Amino acid sequence: MRLSDNFGRKINYLRLSVTDRCNMRCVYCMPADGNDKLGHAEILSYEQFLLIAEAAVSLGIEKIRVTGGEPLVRTGIVSFLEQLANISGLEQLVLTTNGVLLPEMAQMLKDVGVQRLNISLDSLQPEMFTRLTRRDLLPQVLAGIAAAEKVGLPYKINMVVMRGFNDNEILDFAKLTQEHDCTVRFIEYMPVLKDENWRSLVVPSKEILQRLNDHYCLHPVDRGVLAGPAEEFAINGAQGRIGVIAPLSGHFCQDCNRIRITASGNVRTCLFSDHKFDLKPLLIPGNTDNVASKLQQLVNDKPACHTLNSHTTEYSSFSMAQIGG
Repeated sequence: MRLSDNFGRKINYLRLSVTDRCNMRCVYCMPADGNDKLGHAEILSYEQFLLIAEAAVSLGIEKIRVTGGEPLVRTGIVSFLEQLANISGLEQLVLTTNGVLLPEMAQMLKDVGVQRLNISLDSLQPEMFTRLTRRDLLPQVLAGIAAAEKVGLPYKINMVVMRGFNDNEILDFAKLTQEHDCTVRFIEYMPVLKDENWRSLVVPSKEILQRLNDHYCLHPVDRGVLAGPAEEFAINGAQGRIGVIAPLSGHFCQDCNRIRITASGNVRTCLFSDHKFDLKPLLIPGNTDNVASKLQQLVNDKPACHTLNSHTTEYSSFSMAQIGG
């Protein structure tokens, strides 16, 4: 079955946020004192998430990404991932993490069927890392990356580029692809918290690529069928790849292939839209067909694009940990 919206976009990618908890406090993700945490009864059970996943795959979802918060802080996450991996018809199971808990969990994740990791890492400099995450955990993250490599678990590094903070490290991150078989993706800053000066923090993708081209010989590379919105390149002779994600300057909405489920069971078909639907009342054992029908209806109503490039953007500020990073 093919799941598509009213604009002809094939929707084959589901993001499941299994928790709003996180062991970091990244400046672009949440306030310094954190969020108002969901109560235990407000967060979906693994059984409810599994019901959603099965319904989604029955509609044609081929890729599921598990996110948070930090998904690895949730008790029982490894067993849940194993259940997801066993859903018939699912092509890819991937996970986004900040890497802190990977040293002790990387092997388990690979063993239960996780196929790839996205690891959030915004600075290689200890002082800047602590400033951006409000936590002194860079050694643990680097150890987590090393653990993923050791067990043979492929990974991508996601760097949110912020002018005046970490944009001077773009070349350092690119160099990682020369030394490691990984993908480093540079992501334009997105104003989820609606800071007044957010536009001054954005380093457009064209500028990022220009800085890279000034020092390296890049050539474009093909992306996989289930790849995300990144343009991908490689430095001549490098082991890995470089990706650039441009939600603002590139406005990739015309190729959007995803829907999101928050930890509390809300469906969001666009990150920067206040429209959401609470699936929780439908999450009754055996109700897979009704959940699938509702997901199809919601996908039909998916907006054409976000309005971030407009000076009259209409959406409420939010924490990525609440929506699913």
